[in-house]
Amino acid sequence: MYAIFVVGTAGSGKSLLTSNLADWYRAKGAHSITVNLDPGALALPYEPDVDVRDYIDLQEVMEKYGLGPNGAMILSCDLIATRLNEIQDAIDELRPDYAIIDTPGQMELFAYRESGPFILKNLRADGKAVLFLFDGVLVSNPVNLVSITLLATSVQLRLVTPQIPVLTKKDLVRNVKEVVEWSSNPTALEAAVYSSTPALESLLTRGVLRSVIKLGFGYNLIPVSSVTLDGMVNLAAALSRILRAGEEVED
Repeated sequence: MYAIFVVGTAGSGKSLLTSNLADWYRAKGAHSITVNLDPGALALPYEPDVDVRDYIDLQEVMEKYGLGPNGAMILSCDLIATRLNEIQDAIDELRPDYAIIDTPGQMELFAYRESGPFILKNLRADGKAVLFLFDGVLVSNPVNLVSITLLATSVQLRLVTPQIPVLTKKDLVRNVKEVVEWSSNPTALEAAVYSSTPALESLLTRGVLRSVIKLGFGYNLIPVSSVTLDGMVNLAAALSRILRAGEEVED
């Protein structure tokens, strides 16, 4: 079983990509399942095969510990680690080829609490990968792209797992080619920042970009639309290279 963790900022399209990626694998003949790790999810665009809400009730946590919604959400996400064996058993019973794992909408609750790295490290799988979602509408601005690139770098350092950068909402982004060019060409991105922002903001942003480059992190974005499914073949191929040592993925 291969585990694919879908991570990104709130509103970046995690749940929809989780649903569509699972459907895409099923259409190719693979047995894929969806796993919801967001105890506060009110509505999802898919019916989870394994759902953390079956193990942790956010309302009960609020009442038991006298917490407000935010505090209860933090504690609930931490409690996931204590139920990992049960979640693992539920996944194993389904015997999937792929488990597409939808992480909490508030990314920091998974990436920056101890429970997230613990879950990623201790969930048993033949291979693991993280999809970090770059919200296409947000990063169509070069300064925002640099900011999210820094965030993606931070998450990669925290989770210590092969990470694939995904540009979501491709169908809503007018300058997709330009954004992809920025992601693969730091010189072009720096020039775009320089020409589109005030002096101080430009100086700070370019400084951040150069620091990320010096660390050796680069992000060649894979554009994907969860509406048209355009880009799913390229995403699956990138996953294959990480999870399955480059096995061919049929179009």
